[in-house]
Amino acid sequence: MNGSGRARFALRGRILHAVADPAEAGAAAIEDIADGLLLVENGRIVRLGPAAEIRTRLDAGVHLVDLSSRLLLPGLIDAHVHYPQTGVVAAYGRDLLDWLERHTFPAEAAFGDPERAREGARFFLDELLRNGTTAAAVYCTVHPASVDALCETALGRGMRIVTGKVMMDRGAPPELRDTAEDGYRDSVALIARWHGRGRIAYAVTPRFAVTSSDAQLEAAGRLLREHPGVFLQTHLAEQRREIATVRRLFPWARNYTEVYDRFGLLGPRSLFGHCIHLGETELERLSATASVAVLCPTSNSFLGSGLVDPVALRDPTRPVRLALATDIGGGTSYSMFQTMAELHKIVRLSGRDLAPAELFYMATLGNARALGLEEEIGSLRPGRVADLIVLDPGRRPALARRLAAGAAADTAELLLALAVLGDEQIVEATLIAGRPLYVRPESGVSVLQR
Repeated sequence: MNGSGRARFALRGRILHAVADPAEAGAAAIEDIADGLLLVENGRIVRLGPAAEIRTRLDAGVHLVDLSSRLLLPGLIDAHVHYPQTGVVAAYGRDLLDWLERHTFPAEAAFGDPERAREGARFFLDELLRNGTTAAAVYCTVHPASVDALCETALGRGMRIVTGKVMMDRGAPPELRDTAEDGYRDSVALIARWHGRGRIAYAVTPRFAVTSSDAQLEAAGRLLREHPGVFLQTHLAEQRREIATVRRLFPWARNYTEVYDRFGLLGPRSLFGHCIHLGETELERLSATASVAVLCPTSNSFLGSGLVDPVALRDPTRPVRLALATDIGGGTSYSMFQTMAELHKIVRLSGRDLAPAELFYMATLGNARALGLEEEIGSLRPGRVADLIVLDPGRRPALARRLAAGAAADTAELLLALAVLGDEQIVEATLIAGRPLYVRPESGVSVLQR
């Protein structure tokens, strides 16, 4: 049901969504309907097209919401984010490992308290919705209670979340360590409790090789074998000192990727955050196993990790599947628009080019495909869950001026303007399965009010 109490309603506005990968389909990958109509029934999209064509066929009982001055987009998807780290965004560290020790580990220790975890989960999901993010792959802490808190909160909102308990049996403060046995046992219980419940999926989550022993990584591989529907999420090749530490801890491995490969952690449901400093052999192995490299540009800039090159990662001789993420709290913005903007800048600094359509694709349908969820989310095609956002570009005068100067007439220019000049301020409403879970307080679209 939507905010006005109707199970069937239609939204009229300019509709933008990706229907294919722009790298393969070019301009045809983005459907841009200047005056479009989106029909929602029982939380799913049932019809999409030009308003003039669809409106005459609407049943009398369908409530029509006129959003002609707004943009309608699929909900944005964040493929790598840490919900316990909301309090350490913009915290200073000399590098990744120093930042973890000084800020992140102390913040995560508090999430052993169920009430603290619940408060953190509420704030985190509120921020996602305020920024137009409707689905995410999320790291919790080592505490099972942190997973319960996030899943309970997401379940109540009907959100699509992939998440799991962090596994760390070394390289962290004692209060944040588990053991290989405890990590396995707790994960089994959490999978039974949450995987497949509502729109929640479980991700086996060893933080990274620095904080997991051979025995724990072996346990992670065992969890994947025993529960073939779950995901794997971890970090890979983010900073040079991290890589040197992995080389010291796993002297038998020829490279960082081989550590995860040895324990069966590579595969099409495996999400590897960052993937900045990888050799050609590692890239070939990621490609061969259809593993996903999750790019986190604002985090990489803030922590000085390096400049990732998505164009090189997608080399057609050994293409690596890609996803895009904020990586809060190493990342500096919850906004996937700002994340797209940062990736655009990083690519330009590398002397490459990434079309605006490709940025938009990565934050929507591309991330849905990386998660194997493209039949549910990522586009506005009929049959998909009605996870969508309403944008009001006029909320940002600079953006409104850019659109008035010609960007509105060109799809590519519009998408780049939204990324570079847009943020949470232009998000007027965020709908989950057709329900407005966030509406900007001063919104003039009264029918969207909860």
